[in-house]
Amino acid sequence: MKNAFLFTRRTLMAASIASLLACTSVSKNDTVDYKAAGAVRGPNLTLPPDLITAQADRRYIVQDGTATMSEFNAASKKISQTRQNVLTGIPGMRIARDGEKRWLVVERPAPELYPLIKDFWQENGFLLVVDSPSTGIMETDWAENRSKIPQDFIRKTLGKVLDSLYDTGERDKYKTRLEVPRPGETEVYITQRGALEKCVSDSTGSCISTVWTPRPNDPELEAVFLARLMERLGVSQESARAQVAAAAAAPVKTPKAKFVQEGVNTGRIDMSSSFDRAWRDVGLALDRSNFTVEDRDRSKGIYFVRYVNPKEVGESKGFFSKLFSSSDDSSLKAKRYRVVLRSSGDNLTQVYVQDDAGKPENTPAGYRLLTLLDEQLIK
Repeated sequence: MKNAFLFTRRTLMAASIASLLACTSVSKNDTVDYKAAGAVRGPNLTLPPDLITAQADRRYIVQDGTATMSEFNAASKKISQTRQNVLTGIPGMRIARDGEKRWLVVERPAPELYPLIKDFWQENGFLLVVDSPSTGIMETDWAENRSKIPQDFIRKTLGKVLDSLYDTGERDKYKTRLEVPRPGETEVYITQRGALEKCVSDSTGSCISTVWTPRPNDPELEAVFLARLMERLGVSQESARAQVAAAAAAPVKTPKAKFVQEGVNTGRIDMSSSFDRAWRDVGLALDRSNFTVEDRDRSKGIYFVRYVNPKEVGESKGFFSKLFSSSDDSSLKAKRYRVVLRSSGDNLTQVYVQDDAGKPENTPAGYRLLTLLDEQLIK
């Protein structure tokens, strides 16, 4: 009887271990592995104070009600067809670079590329909180890069059983902007923004709470997704990575921007570059800052943006919590501004900030916006 008991117990233990090993997570040898934004634990802390959320794409969210197998099969067939409709061998598709700035140039019209790029982000585990085909702008929700979690033996063995216990304390989101410099050609810009969870300590040094704070922009993450997008559009993985690496290895001298003080709370930015180059650089600077580009008019040199000064939110609210407060935050609503570029010759472009009506924004807020842009443009 005793031997039979030991045999049974060992059999159960072996079965348990086999079950755990079956749950082993397979770690990709890659720098990014984002968990879907909708699966982030806890309340939806995905909205920093600089954003007013646009309608997110809900195609991967389960709605209330019932679904049939035929509907599921139809949806799966549509996704499969979408993945098969990948552009192959696009002539002239290449990575362009200026300093740390890299972007993709594709010889295809923007309306043709937009749905493919939208599917690309969703296939990589992101939800879209900004989806604007009319302006060529999309923005992902915040998501966690799971590849940064150490893949030790216990983690690999237990896999998803302990998945919710691991958190890197970092979040990323990405903006994609499509520009049309000439008919039939599209420039695709991808910019990353990061957030880091930091501990708030009391007088004894004990951590009493955590707050989300901005993290420096990471150009390498942008390059990773540019390479992945090239793959999505039909380029081989080796060729895409080689083009991105070649662009990174080719140093290009970037002209510096100069902040010009004109008076109390007034000023401008002088850029020693052509209008086309200044337009591109200002657009990237806006994408990497706490600005939301609502629209733009390249012919008039105007970016229409929204911005909320994080200092107005108050440190006690932290980075993400402003839109989830029960108090009246109407006074903190994002304000609209115009960032205006004026060409003053072949190698000089001046940048100004105006209010929503097109008048000079000679206020501390306007001055702050210029300094933020200047910080990005001198990089």
